[in-house]
Amino acid sequence: MRIRVFAASAAFAFSRVLPVAAFAFIGSLAACNRSPANKTGGPPRVALVLKTLNSPFFNDMQRGAQAAAARLGVDLVVQAAEREVDVDRQMQIVENVLQTGVLALCLTPAGSRELVPAVVKANRSNVPVVIVDTRLDPAAANEAGVKTASFIGSDNYEGGRIAARFIVEQSRGSAKVAVLEGIPGHETGDSRLRGFRDGIKDTPGVRIVASQPANWERDQGFNVFQNMLQAHPEIDTLFACNDMMALGATEAIRAAGKAGSIRIVGFDAVEDARKAIREGTMAGSVAQFPDEMGRIAVEHAVHAIKGEAVVPETKVRIELITRENVK
Repeated sequence: MRIRVFAASAAFAFSRVLPVAAFAFIGSLAACNRSPANKTGGPPRVALVLKTLNSPFFNDMQRGAQAAAARLGVDLVVQAAEREVDVDRQMQIVENVLQTGVLALCLTPAGSRELVPAVVKANRSNVPVVIVDTRLDPAAANEAGVKTASFIGSDNYEGGRIAARFIVEQSRGSAKVAVLEGIPGHETGDSRLRGFRDGIKDTPGVRIVASQPANWERDQGFNVFQNMLQAHPEIDTLFACNDMMALGATEAIRAAGKAGSIRIVGFDAVEDARKAIREGTMAGSVAQFPDEMGRIAVEHAVHAIKGEAVVPETKVRIELITRENVK
């Protein structure tokens, strides 16, 4: 049993291959005989194609998948583009892994519409596909006749509503809000944004004064929010559709000499965000549990390989993390 990790950066990937493989081998000796063999006669090979490996969120998802692979005797191949916005690279990765004899594909689509043709190719190769975290665009998927075995993810719309309710409560119904969006047209970010807007619509005193994409990235969170502060110095609250953008914004706030004066709520509750919440530089973050997503994805992939029934949709829990419960 092997677990192999690849990324656009060879040095990044190589640093993780040996320890991961050693851990997985020890944990799966007893399990290897329980699963169907892959096309080359070894343990079943499953591909996990993530958006990026340069994110704590997807690192946690990878760890959950690796733990399940070790337990189930799966040859797990993990690949990702260097950046979350590199949709073309992810499409190329999917096409490449399909040529390596994988028996199932677990995919976190970097583009809800753009990755549909790659899933079509998996369907044509009779490779079951488990979609994780970000849904395919329903219209594009239906038009292409795409079939997927399962979807595993959080209720991002409800997560946006949870963030909105928290801000309404903390601000006592009066706030001038900036929003850092994800990638435009990206299902995950769009759902969070829609949930947030719906969550504040009945509170007229909570008003969005600026809303712009920062493409999930920390450096863009810094740059975009720095410009927002210059254009709208009245901003007293920020909702960021993920924690990396929120963390970039905290640096912009510090650089502007406004530390402690702007309420920040993020999404994902990665470790750096939890630290910021403990220190008081962030007010809260909506926690997902990506390790559970990774674990369930591999379990569902194995069921699909065996021809067993697979639950078509699994919602992973979400939870608001604040200073009261961060410890």
